[in-house]
Amino acid sequence: TIPSIKDSSLSITITNKYFKMLGEEALVPIGQPLRTSSAGALSHGSSNNLEILSHGDEDTLEYRIKASDKTGSKPISLWHDVTLVHVDPATDRPTPYLNFVCEIPKFSRKKYEIASDEVGNFIKQDEKKGVLREFKKGDIFFNYGCLPRTWEDPTFVHPDAEGCRGDNDPVDVCEIGSKIVKTGEIRPVKILGILCMIDEGEADWKVVAIDAEDKWAPFLNDIDDVAKQLPGTLDAIREWFRTYKIPDGKPPNVFGLDEKFMDKHYALEIIKECNHAWKDLITGEKERQLEQCNDEVKGLVRRLSKSNLVDLSAVEDDEQPSF
Repeated sequence: TIPSIKDSSLSITITNKYFKMLGEEALVPIGQPLRTSSAGALSHGSSNNLEILSHGDEDTLEYRIKASDKTGSKPISLWHDVTLVHVDPATDRPTPYLNFVCEIPKFSRKKYEIASDEVGNFIKQDEKKGVLREFKKGDIFFNYGCLPRTWEDPTFVHPDAEGCRGDNDPVDVCEIGSKIVKTGEIRPVKILGILCMIDEGEADWKVVAIDAEDKWAPFLNDIDDVAKQLPGTLDAIREWFRTYKIPDGKPPNVFGLDEKFMDKHYALEIIKECNHAWKDLITGEKERQLEQCNDEVKGLVRRLSKSNLVDLSAVEDDEQPSF
C-alpha cells in the first residue's frame, strides 16, 4: 500500500516497499491533492478536473494558454498549483511518478513556455524584441516542458555546474515517449536521468523522462535503460541542445559532468534541491536572503516573487506550502 500523507509537513518518509518504486530511500516531497494551496485554490495532483483553454489569437504576442478548474471559477498556475508528485485521481494517493507540464509538443517548433513573470503563469510563445520565437533549427523531436513546483535558483551554484548559477526557471524535462503531448497538458512521468547544460553562463538542467503510460515505460527505469533499449536517443538529445542556437548566430552550448547523462538517483537529488528552492521562493524566504547578491540576481528573484506571486501575499510566513 502507498502510505498516507502527513498534514503538517512538506515531506514524508516513504516506506521501503513504496520507495522501491522510485529507486532510492530518502525523504521525498509528496503531494496533498485535497489541501488548500497557498494561492487559495486547491492543489492539483493530476490533470483531472482541469481544463486547458486558449485565449487570444494564435501567433500573436497576446496569445495565452491557460489552465482552470472545470467549473471555470479559478485560474490555475501550472507552475505553483500543480503538485510535483503525481496523485492518482481515483484514490487521491501519491504515485511513483512526477507531473510533467508540456510546453512544446514533439514535432513542433514554436517556443512556448510558462510565463514565470506573469500573474497566473499562463503559457505564452516566447518573444524577443516583439518577434515571436521558434526553433530555427527545426522541429524538436521530444515533448519539452517542465516540472511544477521546482525552481533553478539564480543565487545558487551547484558544485557540478561549472561555477554557473541556476537559470531562474522551473526544471526542464525532455519526455521521450511516443505520444505527442499537447501544450499545457499534464502527464505522469518516470524520471530516468538528467543532463547538465550550460546555457550562456547559466546552469540549465535537462531531465529525461518518459510518460508512465507509454509502451516503452515498463522497459525504462534508469538512464542506462534508455541507452540500451533506445540507442542513439540520448546522443540526439545532447546534440539538439548543443546546436539549436547556432542558426541564431550563437556558439554551441556546452555541458557539465563531462557531457554525461546522470542516472535517476542523481536526477531526483537535483529535483529535490529545486523543489526546496521553489518553497523558499514562494514563502519569501529567498527574497529575505538577497542582501549578499548582486543587483542583477536581486532583480531576477524580485521580478518573480512580486509579479507572478501576487496571489500568495496573504500567506503567513510560517505556513508551509502544500505539495
